[in-house]
Amino acid sequence: MAKDTEKLIRQLSLISFLMAERRPVTASEIRQVVEGYSGMNEDAFARRFYADRAELESLGIQLSVDRPMEGLAEQESYSLPPGNFYLPSIEFSDAELAALQTALSLLDGEFAYAEPLRLALQQISWGRPSPLRSPDQSSIALGITASAGGHELSQRLVKLDTAISRRKTVMFEYHTMERDDVGERKVDPYQLLFQGGQFYLVGHSHERDDLRVFRLSRIRAKVAYATKAEHDFQRPDDFDPRAYADRVPWQFGDPVGEAEVLVGERIAWQIERHFRRYGRFEEPAAGADGRLFVTDYSNARQLLSWVLGLGDHARLLGPGELVDELAERVELLEARHTGDFESAAVLAAGEPAPEPPPPADSDGDDGRREAAIRPERFARLVTLASILIEAGREGRPLHADEVRERLQLSDQELREDVQVLNVVNFGAGSYILYAELHEDGTIEVDPDAYSDSFARPARLLPIEAKALVAAIDLIGEHIPKGSLTSARAKIVKALGEDPVEEGLQVAGPTADDPEISRVVSRAISARRLLAIEYYKENEDEFSQRTIEPYALINGRDGWYVASYDPAKEDVRHFRLDRIKKAEVTEERFQPRPEVDPAADVEGWPRTGEVEASQRARVWISPERARWEREERRVVEELADGALVVELPFAGVDWLVREVLKEAGDAVVLEPAEARAAVRAAASRLAGAYSPT
Repeated sequence: MAKDTEKLIRQLSLISFLMAERRPVTASEIRQVVEGYSGMNEDAFARRFYADRAELESLGIQLSVDRPMEGLAEQESYSLPPGNFYLPSIEFSDAELAALQTALSLLDGEFAYAEPLRLALQQISWGRPSPLRSPDQSSIALGITASAGGHELSQRLVKLDTAISRRKTVMFEYHTMERDDVGERKVDPYQLLFQGGQFYLVGHSHERDDLRVFRLSRIRAKVAYATKAEHDFQRPDDFDPRAYADRVPWQFGDPVGEAEVLVGERIAWQIERHFRRYGRFEEPAAGADGRLFVTDYSNARQLLSWVLGLGDHARLLGPGELVDELAERVELLEARHTGDFESAAVLAAGEPAPEPPPPADSDGDDGRREAAIRPERFARLVTLASILIEAGREGRPLHADEVRERLQLSDQELREDVQVLNVVNFGAGSYILYAELHEDGTIEVDPDAYSDSFARPARLLPIEAKALVAAIDLIGEHIPKGSLTSARAKIVKALGEDPVEEGLQVAGPTADDPEISRVVSRAISARRLLAIEYYKENEDEFSQRTIEPYALINGRDGWYVASYDPAKEDVRHFRLDRIKKAEVTEERFQPRPEVDPAADVEGWPRTGEVEASQRARVWISPERARWEREERRVVEELADGALVVELPFAGVDWLVREVLKEAGDAVVLEPAEARAAVRAAASRLAGAYSPT
């Protein structure tokens, strides 16, 4: 029998014994009675028992130790108070449970923590209908994916997640983009952060003796533990995990200054709504048209990119050196779009676009999709035990297919787990259950009298709690039926702490507005027409629309309401951050059977590319090439290190903004009309920043 399996049997038998005894017991009693310890000598037992206690503690299961006299370890006695193992009852409303069901259905296969999420929902919905039954999710669809991005990246995520919970220092090779070099890093990992479709590690860098943020996709080779010690570090008490999720790109790093941006009245409402938590608004100087936004910045280029992306609606006022840099970049942008632009010789054609991954059922593994994070097998066994015991006590037939689907197990995994549970005991012929898988696929269960220990939901393991709250934070207030916010509050209360404090933090999109989301959600749920005032960014104008809202869909740029616009007689998607006002009307509408609001979810929401009639060839400077290579489709590698990328676009205005954001490091090569449009925009900006 494998050592890991022997360990699991010992730990489960220990828990069952302590819960059944309901009294403090000595180490000698545990050694004599509990399965897995009886054959050990005193020294071996002491080592194994200490290690098992430490591992259970890392899983959130704390044994109580009674020491009658200091220094007499042999007189210590141990117990497991029910509150240290059982999960407090959580009274969810039907709407909250439906929202949680929808969350799992949406994230299954698209979320790195999908499998621990599945187990967590089994635990918190104890005694209620299974949360794994497919809910009606026609009113929401996900375009982004929070998976780990392939097997290698998934393995890094697994190792780092474990290292954080067990306080293990890690080592890895890392590609630093700013210096464009690869070097070894030694890091005490404090936090995982999911932001903008990427996973990041926040931790103490031994090389820099300071906190640093590492993007997982830039880690090279495997992540390894630095030592064989049980624990390597303690996270500082003053570390704030939320601080890293509540920043915009120009605030990544140590602050270097404070910038002043005059925002035009036309979009001031939008900037104030979505960016006020990253700075403050002040009254501008007399005669200025707009609002003054003051914000700390760490990365000058990121701030300039944001200001330039606002075009004529924003002007940087200070500090002086930053204004000078912006003026120089605008001048460079205008010059590079004037006349012919000469680039270096083509070195090689770019790599072709990657092939899509094979279908989930093509690997022959029961159609299961590979998950980045597998839950602790301990958690899986505890959940399986509860399912089997419940069915056995009710005398209810249980089919293997049902269990495999609920826990996402292969047939072999289910058989191995059942075999483990069948030998969990604490001597004297006392077992927690006996289960047998028959040839017809049914499972016969005979629960033992001592199975009470697993007949109630166990506390969520750290990885389960982390998965549950991360899933809620990822979706936010975007489920029309039900509330994830109230469900989250109840879960955190039952746990006694917020899992965000330990492990994974999901950063919501910058331009997300909860109030607009709630209004739109109400209209979708009630099937009522929605009146909106919408800012059409491409045309720089406002329009009044009355639409039939069908679903909320997210994509790389944010959340959208998929709707039917009677005035246009067609399906339209409206970005929530561009809705200035929204009101649910009294008029109901009948859903149109021909409207499929999620039909496009596998397209532009995931790729960020709309169906386009034109494609632009854009030159990227050598200084920015390595960043763009991560995000864009490269069509040519140039001799000086520059790139040529291809950008599909439906509107020239969109393309102009994308090029402006590159602050002079991107040049449209063709089509000619797009080059002219960028030159005209740069000329207007140059006039605004020219000395008076």
